[in-house]
Amino acid sequence: MNKRLFGIAALFKTPDEIIRAAKKTAEAGYQKYDVHSPYPVHGIDRAMKLKPSKLGFITLVFGLTGSALALLLMYWTMSVDYPMIIGGKPFFALPAFIPVTFEVTVLLATLATVIGMITFFFRFPENDHPLHDTEYMKKVSRDHFGVVIEASDKHFDESKVREFLNSLHPISLEEIYYSEKETYPVLEPKFVTLLILVALVTSGVTYFSLNKLLYMQPFTWMMEQPKLNPQQPSTLFADGFGMRTPVQGTVARGFLPYPYMGQNNPTEVLQNPFLPTKENLKLGEAKYLTFCSPCHGNFGDGDSRLRGQFPNPPSLHSSRAREFSDGMIYHIITNGQNIMPSYASQITREERWAIVNYIRVLQRAKNAKSSDLQVVNKETGNNASN
Repeated sequence: MNKRLFGIAALFKTPDEIIRAAKKTAEAGYQKYDVHSPYPVHGIDRAMKLKPSKLGFITLVFGLTGSALALLLMYWTMSVDYPMIIGGKPFFALPAFIPVTFEVTVLLATLATVIGMITFFFRFPENDHPLHDTEYMKKVSRDHFGVVIEASDKHFDESKVREFLNSLHPISLEEIYYSEKETYPVLEPKFVTLLILVALVTSGVTYFSLNKLLYMQPFTWMMEQPKLNPQQPSTLFADGFGMRTPVQGTVARGFLPYPYMGQNNPTEVLQNPFLPTKENLKLGEAKYLTFCSPCHGNFGDGDSRLRGQFPNPPSLHSSRAREFSDGMIYHIITNGQNIMPSYASQITREERWAIVNYIRVLQRAKNAKSSDLQVVNKETGNNASN
């Protein structure tokens, strides 16, 4: 039985020789040939006149798909299915979505690149390639370089190919034939059984390590140290409670008690200790936009996107609101009023006073008097009559 020829291979000793051989092979018009080396050789792709790989297109398409899917999922979740106001940000807050979008983009692009490279370009699994287990492949895997011209090339003629390769002065030539050995499919029962066993053993060891081993001594010494967890009973005290009531008059570190909680109008003793400096107003603006604008609107008109969903938030430009003292506004922020909750646990004392100063700026800008315009004209050097 005649063997079927796969191609003719030529071996070379140096990178310069293989680059020259690849260039000559490409110039001779051969298209179905390949070059093998034990390590990447700079310039070999240009010598072979290889076209740019199409793998980048796969990466680009799946990367853009990942970005679109991530943004669509977050848009649907946060803007359509379950809209939530978080820190006064819009429902579709693109800056907050960037990390997730980036991660999904990288994930899909990476998976598509690896799978596409293995399946479409490497044609895995090809476990019966004629070059496998040949002397040629053993040498180019160690310290030689080689080129193979395949018999399926339209210009292939065995005698002419031999003559051409000999003109390149190789170390040796070798005919590569298709293997007559019995090949085994990848999904052979024995191989599949081995994969299943490996998967079972790996999953079992992983489960035991993460769920059992880590909860045995000495790994549990940090978790099981003698201490009282919240709401845990204790036999040390007569009442059996582990959590103790703080000593009367105790003040938490960094917390200044507000003694007027629940009172209606303690504004006579509340005086604004902060001047409306540029830094203070900038702080007040930031905190107002975060905590106040979702209800009162960005400019205090009570026209936020919550209007109509609850009792309409009051405008901060009404005559009643403008007549409030600084202490009254501070008290409302701290104590709450009607359906407005207390923000004492979310906004510090300094930030609350900064919000008060910023509200005064909004009120003055909305309800400017002629005297305010005269001051502005005087400061800018313009004539008041203009």
